[in-house]
This record gives sequence, structure tokens and C-alpha cells, in this order.
Amino acid sequence: MLRRAGDRWYLFGAQAVAIWGHPRMSADVDVTAAITSQHEAFVEAMQGAGFDLRVDDWRGFLARTRVLPFLYRASELPFDVVLAGPGLEDEFLDRAIPVQLAGITVPVISPEDLVVTKVLASRPKDLEDVRTILAERHAQLDLTRVRSLLGVLEQALSRSDLLPELERLLASARGA
Repeated sequence: MLRRAGDRWYLFGAQAVAIWGHPRMSADVDVTAAITSQHEAFVEAMQGAGFDLRVDDWRGFLARTRVLPFLYRASELPFDVVLAGPGLEDEFLDRAIPVQLAGITVPVISPEDLVVTKVLASRPKDLEDVRTILAERHAQLDLTRVRSLLGVLEQALSRSDLLPELERLLASARGA
């Protein structure tokens, strides 16, 4: 399915937060995959492995969102495959950390990169996820890299709120 030669992918979202922080309820599984072509073959392989698409016009949906939304037939669990883009997501793929889960090695987004994605999203549940990661892993995190990536994103997106939000979350974690 996702382990064909040459495919690169990693687990992110709530499942990664459960690994690097604290578990929380989630209605889906999220992975990012570097699938640059042959989307038809990938969709067919997923369908053969027991996954159905949740949208009729998956090609149009993919073109608009870079997401292939599946549903695992056996459990009816949504499974979203986000297609990695060049640049930052390539770096995230390179830094994914192999983690043993139920006897299977699964590449998981690094805790630093997960913090960056969560601060960037900035929804209340994402910021709570950052708090749990900081509570569990603060001493082990490469905060220099986190700050650097957030600074680059602030410049690229003409934003000025990402680094202050991280510092607020860090101060909150130290005071807890």
C-alpha cells in the first residue's frame, strides 16, 4: 500500500501527537506521502487493500486540496493521504522518525516538525497538541530548529504571529 519502493511517507496529526505528546480522540488517520505521479495506480492499490474513496471526483478534489480522502472498509475509519509538496514537506519526510507500533515500523513526523505544523495551523486543538508535546518532550526538542522554521514560515507567509505563539506556549509549559 504505502510501502512501495521509492515511496516516502510519514504519520502525522493526532496519531503523531499520541506518540510525542498525549493521546487525544481523533476521527481519522493522517499521512503525508511523496507520490509525485501515478495517482491512478496508488488509488487502485489502496482500493485493493480495502480502502474506498470518500469523494466521487477524486482527481478534482486532489487537484484542489492535495488530499486523497479514503475510508477503510473494515473499520470505517477515515484515512487521509496528503500529497507532499516540494520544500518543507520534503524536509519533514527526510526527518521522519521510525517508531515501532504494534510490531510495525512506522515513519512518524519528528516532534519538532509536528510542533511547527501545529503552531502554523493554530486551531485550539492544535495549540493544545503543542502544549502536550512540550509537556512530554520539552527537554529533548531542538527548539532552535523549531524557531528557525517558524521564522522562515512567517517571512514566506507574511505573518508575524507564529514565533510569539510558540514563545507563549513555551512560557505556559514552563509555568505548568
